[in-house]
Amino acid sequence: MDVSTGTDLFLQHLGAERGLSANTLAAYGNDLAQFADFLAGRGVTSLDQVDAALLAEYNLHLDKRGLAASSQARKLVSVRRLFRFLHQEGVLPSDPGAVVRVPRRDRKLPVFLDVGQVDRLINKPGAETPRGLRDRAMFELLYAAGLRVSELVNLGLNDLNLQAGYVITRGKGGKERLIPVGESAQDAIRAWLDHGREKMLRGRRGPHLFVTARGGAMTRVAFWKLIRKWAMAAELPPGISPHKLRHSFATHLLEGGADLRMVQTMLGHSSIATTEIYTHVDRRRLRDLYNKAHPRA
Repeated sequence: MDVSTGTDLFLQHLGAERGLSANTLAAYGNDLAQFADFLAGRGVTSLDQVDAALLAEYNLHLDKRGLAASSQARKLVSVRRLFRFLHQEGVLPSDPGAVVRVPRRDRKLPVFLDVGQVDRLINKPGAETPRGLRDRAMFELLYAAGLRVSELVNLGLNDLNLQAGYVITRGKGGKERLIPVGESAQDAIRAWLDHGREKMLRGRRGPHLFVTARGGAMTRVAFWKLIRKWAMAAELPPGISPHKLRHSFATHLLEGGADLRMVQTMLGHSSIATTEIYTHVDRRRLRDLYNKAHPRA
């Protein structure tokens, strides 16, 4: 089977049967396109020609590019899953990817804001304009519910129940989860809905909770620009991102005594191992506090 046909079959499987998001599918597609370029550079046109030795050479090729271990691992995993799928479907007689070694990923601790920094960011947008009301409401909700930025910008009006104090979001794989929303976020969202949203729409109608001056939904890229603008205005350290508010949400919950399983559910992690990284952050902070406070540390 030629490379492009095999890749297309695999991506169709991921989209139709696994229900992966468009962003995840794009990442797989990009990884496999790079692998196809590597094969083309060696005159390989069919996936039947690929063996374990050639995949080991690809591993070395990635290593020489100086990629981070996490990026290298992701690209190799994409290729391994391609061959496993084609072998399981009977397209290929064997699975050359089964013996490929994936480099161990660097497990970096998430970077987060402290409570004071979160307050400065949230309070920076003013309540005098519809944009300020919208931006503050988005920051409040992002931090209150630990949402991914894609989940935040895709929220509809019907996904929010302010009376009961929760939001419903659909994460990776289309999985739905219900997340409680605190009073501060509720108040900010009410202010946006009561005094900002209609003024920004100017008679137009739209299903999304957060809208732009053109009446459409906020995009991921536009929100990234917003948070960086307000972070700069609040004189926060560079590199503030939506995901750092998500990290802050999880870290502050665990510091406050929240159950790890509860945090896992709210974040939408399929594995508790993913959520456990925040316990490492908590232990690191505890050790730092001990070293600063203990007279014989």
